[in-house]
Amino acid sequence: MDKVRVLVVDDSPFIHRAVARAFKNEEKFELVGSAYNGKEGSAMYFDLKPDVVIMDITMPVMDGLAAAQEILGKDNQARIIFQSAMGDDELVKKAREMGVKEFIQKPFKDDELKNIISALV
Repeated sequence: MDKVRVLVVDDSPFIHRAVARAFKNEEKFELVGSAYNGKEGSAMYFDLKPDVVIMDITMPVMDGLAAAQEILGKDNQARIIFQSAMGDDELVKKAREMGVKEFIQKPFKDDELKNIISALV
């Protein structure tokens, strides 16, 4: 089986390191790209065609909602997992209305992240 190709879109270098650490020595998942705002993330999505996007909601330049809307507007099969901090309930609600199906609370556990990705693909 091919590896699940994952793109991370988050303005926090800590999150990029956490995902890279979660996938280290992993047979099933491959980190194919890292973007630090929604505008970069949307562009990278169409360049890389990842299987899954892990995206922060609150970011500079373009937030996760706008980036997800751009991606889902052109590819309604896109699989996006939003990461949210406590108190993002209204943003999570908007994301669900746009078609984002999965959410993970920051900080996430490695196994929790892998389980959510596995359930999506």
